[in-house]
Amino acid sequence: MAEAERQAPGAGSIDERIVEVLLRRGRLKDADLGRVRRLQEESGGALASLLARLGMVSEKDLAEASAEVLDVPLVAAKDCPDAPPALQLSIRFLKQHHVCPIAEQGDGLDLLVADAHDPYPAEAVALASGRKVRLRIGLRSEIDDLIERYYGSGRSAMGAIVEDLSDESGGGDEDDVQHLRDLASEAPVIRLVNLVIQRAVEARASDIHVEPFENRLKVRYRIDGVLEEVESPPANLTAAVISRIKILAKLNIAERRLPQDGRIMLRVQGKELDLRVSTVPTAFGESVVMRILDRESVVLDFHKLGFTDEFLPQFRKVLEQPHGILLVTGPTGSGKTTTLYTALSQLNTPEVKIITVEDPVEYQISGINQIQAKPAIGLDFAQALRSIVRQDPDIIMIGEMRDLETARIAIQSALTGHLVLSTLHTNNAAGGITRLLDMGVEDYLLTSTVNGILAQRLVRRLEPSHAQRYQPLPEVIEQFGLRKLQPEGPIYLWKPVPSALTPTGYLGRTTIMEFLVMTDSLRRLVMQHAGMGEIESVAASEGMRTMYEDGLAKALRGQTTIEEVLRVCTDG
Repeated sequence: MAEAERQAPGAGSIDERIVEVLLRRGRLKDADLGRVRRLQEESGGALASLLARLGMVSEKDLAEASAEVLDVPLVAAKDCPDAPPALQLSIRFLKQHHVCPIAEQGDGLDLLVADAHDPYPAEAVALASGRKVRLRIGLRSEIDDLIERYYGSGRSAMGAIVEDLSDESGGGDEDDVQHLRDLASEAPVIRLVNLVIQRAVEARASDIHVEPFENRLKVRYRIDGVLEEVESPPANLTAAVISRIKILAKLNIAERRLPQDGRIMLRVQGKELDLRVSTVPTAFGESVVMRILDRESVVLDFHKLGFTDEFLPQFRKVLEQPHGILLVTGPTGSGKTTTLYTALSQLNTPEVKIITVEDPVEYQISGINQIQAKPAIGLDFAQALRSIVRQDPDIIMIGEMRDLETARIAIQSALTGHLVLSTLHTNNAAGGITRLLDMGVEDYLLTSTVNGILAQRLVRRLEPSHAQRYQPLPEVIEQFGLRKLQPEGPIYLWKPVPSALTPTGYLGRTTIMEFLVMTDSLRRLVMQHAGMGEIESVAASEGMRTMYEDGLAKALRGQTTIEEVLRVCTDG
């Protein structure tokens, strides 16, 4: 008898228990559950299946919850055998119910299922094969790909969609706007773009790059700060795919000579996503980058961002000063804005008025007045700042100090009793001072307003349950000066080990940082227009730990690797 047969009487209760787990883990909202329950009353069907089908929860979350409730192993398609068991089963049945036999042992058969709460498919396979069925839970999309790999032509989900396209889809006049609009509205093209976005979300990507070249269309995901190439649509669909993205972002599909910016709001895998879309013309068509902002996953907590207990009190002390300027510096994509949002969420109390001017507003924070800069109509940072100071704020956040005019108004605001937070594009903390001087800010104004400058980078975080500890060679300890950071005891470092959780051995990112606090000795150096190196060495002698040293300290604690620190730091 199949295991599923014994579970059949309680199928409804299994469904409810899966929903309870999803609610407990925060993967499902009460409001979404209410809507799906109403739909279930009208149309019937299993609640868990409806949730997944309507995108209220992700396939992965549903599979993990099912595995917990049924105490059944979760199996990834990549860990399945290369060939299926020698059984005569209806391929149509397997595809319809999203089940796939993966192995046989004695009189037992391992069956990978997507909807473990539904006993019928397992019972049918047990009857047809005459074997006892052992359930294994998998992701629906992976099972569909596996069936295709075992019994079909080996096509992927993307390949199957491409085959559904009409022969004319890739042809025609690409300068004909109506033709492009028709191409982009074909159901397979819509599914293709949805698949690219869905896979990016599943892979935890922060950006999707869609790049046309002479003979191919390349799709790459930025995962934990590193670009990885993934399966791409064929080159003849370049115009259709890019037009579809532009339609979603409400951009002008007829304009292909100028850069355009837009945004897409959509729900994928149970998450409310905000995609910032940027297009630029290249030699072979328009290159598109979509930045994925998952508002539900942003964590505004200093410790989770990578602030250590030694570092945080010093930063808070500067943050809580009633007036002055606090700058966060680093290249694009180094987490500056997230750090500023975290700082604002700590300062956000009913007693203070906070106004921000940003381009764009990335995350909405309740209780804070956020202004979206619109340079096209003359509302740039400087113009917005002039209006902000008449709004009687206590704290002002400026998305970026881009020019002298913005910097001057920010300094004026700090001199008149406001706390000003902003970002700069420099490589290190000391570079923030020289950058402001280069912009034309007077040295005496800079020394009287800047309280502190935080420089940061993001490094990939090791997945702790599989990371492998090793003892480095004495030469390595000497080369990186590890003994200064850990004076006593044996020194260990870690290296990433790929696992079912992550193919790279890294999972997520953490911040490495340095914090320059303006002291009297540093103010004297600024007045003397000292070089960046001199400012940094004096700050280090006064106790500033450099970004490189902070990275090495985190490598010693097993949070990241030496290689990651070297990848993002210019020191060492």
